[in-house]
This record gives sequence, C-alpha cells and structure tokens, in this order.
Amino acid sequence: MDRQLQIQILLDHYQKPRHRGTLDDADVAMPGGNPGCGDVVTVYLKGAEDHEHIADATYEGEGCTISMAAASMLLEQVHDGGLTMDEVLAMDYNEMMEQLGRQIVASRPKCATLGLGTLKAAIRKYQSDRRLDAAGITRSEDGGLIFGEGAAEAAKKE
Repeated sequence: MDRQLQIQILLDHYQKPRHRGTLDDADVAMPGGNPGCGDVVTVYLKGAEDHEHIADATYEGEGCTISMAAASMLLEQVHDGGLTMDEVLAMDYNEMMEQLGRQIVASRPKCATLGLGTLKAAIRKYQSDRRLDAAGITRSEDGGLIFGEGAAEAAKKE
C-alpha cells in the first residue's frame, strides 16, 4: 500500500471513527494514556457468553490523529474479524505499526499502539475477573487495597 493511501485511511478513521463511544453494559472500562503527548483512551469491553470472544468493544478518548485513528482501526478489525480475546492478546505491536504504515507512525510508536495496549489490558482484566468469579472470590470496587490506620487489622480479617 502506498504512503498516500495509508495517510488517507488514517485520516478517514480519525474523522469518521468506528466503534467510538461508551458501552453502557461493558464488563470492563479500561483507561489508558500516553503521558508523553497527552493522548488518553478508554476501552470498553463486553465479553461473549463463552468468555473467549468479544461481544462488543468501543473506545472514547482524546489525542492525536495517530492514536485516535489507530484505536478506530483496531476496533474495526476486532469487530470485522470476530477475534477471540486470546487472538487479540497475541497481536504484535510491530504488526500494528505495519498496518498503520510504519513510515508514517515510526516517530510515534506509543501513539500508534495506545489502543492495542489498552485493549489488551481490558482483556486481561476481564479474564482475571472471570477467574476470580469462578473461584468464588469477591472483589471490592476500590481494588481491595487499604492504606493508613486500620490497614493491618483489616488485612487480618480477610
């Protein structure tokens, strides 16, 4: 694919993003960010009944053309390809850069892979939550961490 076509595809995804927005019944809402340039993205993930496939995934965020277009392109690929969670986890960051056009995004690898890294983190959280549910372990919404006075006593209770 030539450079100009790759740029047009990136711009199209930036201007008309696919699968952008919140997902009200998401199992996981995973924030991610690139402090170097201020890009932020939140990936919403809904697992399928078999807990292996992705029923739905969306994103929202703010950032440069590359980070937002890459997130759109990734989620389009997830939806169109019917990818399993393990297939997404196996996706290579270098392959993502190639799909986006390495010569275009080479100077911005963190921007180009922000969506993929955040989606992988969402999947890992989903899978971890399923394992904890299967083991009958309940989680608190604050992550189960207690700081300050009373932390030692609270830890002994659990």
